[in-house]
Amino acid sequence: MKIINARLRHSDALYTLECEQGVFTRIQQQVGPEQSKCDLDAQQKLLCAPFVEPHIHLDAVLTAGEPRWNKSGTLFEGIECWAERKQMLTHEDVQQRVRKAAELLISHGVQHIRTHVDVTDPELTALKAIVPLKETLAPYLDLQIVAFPQEGILSYPNGKALMEQALDIGADVIGGIPHFEFTREYGVESMRWVIELAQQHNKLVDVHCDEIDDEQSRFLEVLATAALESGLGDRVTASHTVAMHSYNNAYCSKLFRLLKMSGINFVSCPTENIHLQGRFDTFPKRRGITRVKELRNAGINVALAQDSIQDPWYSLGNGKLLRQVDFALHACHMMGYDDFSQALDFITDNGAKVMHIQDQYGIEVGKPANFIVLNGRDDVEVIREQADVLYSVRRGEVLVERQPAMVKMGVNLA
Repeated sequence: MKIINARLRHSDALYTLECEQGVFTRIQQQVGPEQSKCDLDAQQKLLCAPFVEPHIHLDAVLTAGEPRWNKSGTLFEGIECWAERKQMLTHEDVQQRVRKAAELLISHGVQHIRTHVDVTDPELTALKAIVPLKETLAPYLDLQIVAFPQEGILSYPNGKALMEQALDIGADVIGGIPHFEFTREYGVESMRWVIELAQQHNKLVDVHCDEIDDEQSRFLEVLATAALESGLGDRVTASHTVAMHSYNNAYCSKLFRLLKMSGINFVSCPTENIHLQGRFDTFPKRRGITRVKELRNAGINVALAQDSIQDPWYSLGNGKLLRQVDFALHACHMMGYDDFSQALDFITDNGAKVMHIQDQYGIEVGKPANFIVLNGRDDVEVIREQADVLYSVRRGEVLVERQPAMVKMGVNLA
């Protein structure tokens, strides 16, 4: 496959890229626009690595309103609604919804997904349905599965045994939810246990950590300390961490030292947490997004994700990760030119680091020929225009091709 007239990130030049047997074999700068024979003319649009969705719940997608709506809009009622819907799960139901969501994500340039799958279910119905889809979806995307204890590890009957069983079935990553455990002591113990389990099985860790507006919810320091002491470091991810929004600055200053030492990753889900957090406030209402800008500026890896697509926690969602970037830039006061010029990192390279796929990710000779072409000339134009994905290519094969929208103006104001 030969691609011409492509712009690469942080460069004003045009490039020709070639790939053979699904791998990039040549990337060369052009003198100017070319009209040579090719398989794909990028037409001077931005070519970059595929989008990465590092935090979504595929087991719950497309279940909003089933069996009832989350009327309070809180995380906790969402968990109650899901507990009711969970009893209705079947193998066919789960697989059908996951396939629909996967198709939506693929259409918007996503080729790498980490999904959290609820394992607080004695039958592990969703997990058993999703694990086989890893192979089915492999030609189109990479799928990592987190064993996620939605109702707690120590606070749910046989929680530890279910987590271990999930690993036997095929989960790739170990999850946790310490702020939802019955007591702080349970939460601390669960974090220590999760890290020990990851060491035993050589697994990654991704914890729903402090997803609550309680400024006293401080399990992040427990997780980071365990990651540091165990040596797992960047194999550990803290997702959400919205309580950090409410921490005082003196405590955060102390905390950031530990976070940098630990090397752990962060994932923020802007639209979801803007919606869920602040529900118990009058005014002023907290918006509840973790300190994305401050973490980034401290050199800590932060990725963005959408978390949900039409489920009990978030009844919207459309698979467009650029929407998450847009919300984060606004809500986190990242509206400068420099912020725009590196914003795509949040849904590309940073997500790849979370998933630990850097060795197979990126626009480099020798790496898999996976890429997207966006309808913009550079990062800033893509962000401003919320640009469409014109092409999504995986191992040199086109998965998605989209024609730019055509607009006919009935007026001329020039």
